[in-house]
Amino acid sequence: MKVAFTSTNGEKVDQHFGMARNFFVWEVGPDKAKFLAEVTALTDGEDDEDKIAARANAIAGCAIVYTMQIGGPAAAKLVARRIHPMKTTTEVAVTEVLAKLQEVLKGNPPPWLRKALGGDTKDRKVSDRG
Repeated sequence: MKVAFTSTNGEKVDQHFGMARNFFVWEVGPDKAKFLAEVTALTDGEDDEDKIAARANAIAGCAIVYTMQIGGPAAAKLVARRIHPMKTTTEVAVTEVLAKLQEVLKGNPPPWLRKALGGDTKDRKVSDRG
């Protein structure tokens, strides 16, 4: 699955979604994570809708975007495009996020993540709050 990070240098999640100029996109699986590309999301428009659309278009095809902060309207627009926003609230190393995500993928991912991976959630038992 493809995962995007809002980052100034690709090493840490350190940008607000609405202010990010660059996204660093990785292909992530339970056993491997591979950097794919740095994408730029710039628009000539001054309108917030244009800025959100430009960023969403830049990370189209990603299942998740990790960001320090994201506003409600932007998050809703991403979810409508099947991109799940994940807030870190503090700066965190991309490698740390990747390692944690891979651990989740090796275990029993939550239903929304299994769906993002293209898995069938009907065949897997989900434990109660655990």
